[in-house]
Amino acid sequence: MRVTSSSEFDVLVLEPETFSDNRGFFFESWNEKRFQDAVGLNVRFVQDNHSNSKKNVLRGLHYQLTKPQGKLVRVARGRVLDVVVDLRRFSPTFGQHLAIELSEKNRRQLWIPPGYAHGFLVLSNSADFLYKTTDYYTPGDEYCIRWDDPDLQIDWPVAPINVDLSSKDREGSSFKNAFIYEKIL
Repeated sequence: MRVTSSSEFDVLVLEPETFSDNRGFFFESWNEKRFQDAVGLNVRFVQDNHSNSKKNVLRGLHYQLTKPQGKLVRVARGRVLDVVVDLRRFSPTFGQHLAIELSEKNRRQLWIPPGYAHGFLVLSNSADFLYKTTDYYTPGDEYCIRWDDPDLQIDWPVAPINVDLSSKDREGSSFKNAFIYEKIL
């Protein structure tokens, strides 16, 4: 597994070694020991999630405040633009975002530690998005920042009129009014 840090962010890009031939391919998508060695942390995942979305669906920017989730995300089919926003007030990258394309072709995985808002935009006709989380989903603890918040200046590669949002995501708060992590529990 090749691990690339995302410059000043604590987010890591993981690229598994892939074995291909005329029959197809094989790669190890999860290995606890290799992951722990790569991130230098003892991370425990408690939940696996799988979402399927059509083109121009934008999910996010979501986060949990009192039970923050670290996430290991990847795309099994299709392409997405994955975006994280640092919500850790004590961080040098507070309020900044990182965007990276994840696809079935590049097989990249993104490790997003607790303390980030997360979202993605589907770039292909549809996408299967898989992710592991370090804490359970807690509906009463989920928050959302508007995908198009002007303070974040995220360059989404789609016209705003074409973005397909849930009502929850449409009603997200501004970054200025978001609940921010003073520390990670």
